[in-house]
Amino acid sequence: MPRIVEVIPYNPTWPQIYGAEVAQVLPVLGANLVAAHHIGSTAVPGLAAKPTIDILLVVHELAALDACNPALAELGYQPKGEHGILGRRYFSKNEGDRHLFHIHAYAEGHTDIDRHLNFRDYLIAHPSVALDYQALKQGLAAKFREEPAVYTAGKADFIQKVEKRAAAWRAGLVQETG
Repeated sequence: MPRIVEVIPYNPTWPQIYGAEVAQVLPVLGANLVAAHHIGSTAVPGLAAKPTIDILLVVHELAALDACNPALAELGYQPKGEHGILGRRYFSKNEGDRHLFHIHAYAEGHTDIDRHLNFRDYLIAHPSVALDYQALKQGLAAKFREEPAVYTAGKADFIQKVEKRAAAWRAGLVQETG
């Protein structure tokens, strides 16, 4: 049975679900952990999303994280290596075909850390853009319900445009407060 793409209304318990999951993961990582962040659509209040919690981990060393693979597997995470993104470690925790949690981990200083955080924060600060993103996701989910890869590819142009705006926006914030 193929994985079904489902975009559901915002669930106000998603931040608590993130917090409870991170509380289980953090002891495994120990002193290698620099920071943990809730990212993705479930981290944007009010935004409809696939009910998968995305976790961004920033670590000192990827090799030390790789050594944690067996312990993370005991928590239900499948380590998938870089999974197509250089310098990332990706983990998925599933219940059957349903993805519950994704971990995206990077060594501190990796540019994708800011990319993820900027995108999330930009959507929070710009509700009209978040609503445009929501409409896009809902339309793609209805059209490509049994084609997750096509659903994801359909969001790519929008995400890239917003990531560029978000980076410029973030740079403007730094100048204003700095």
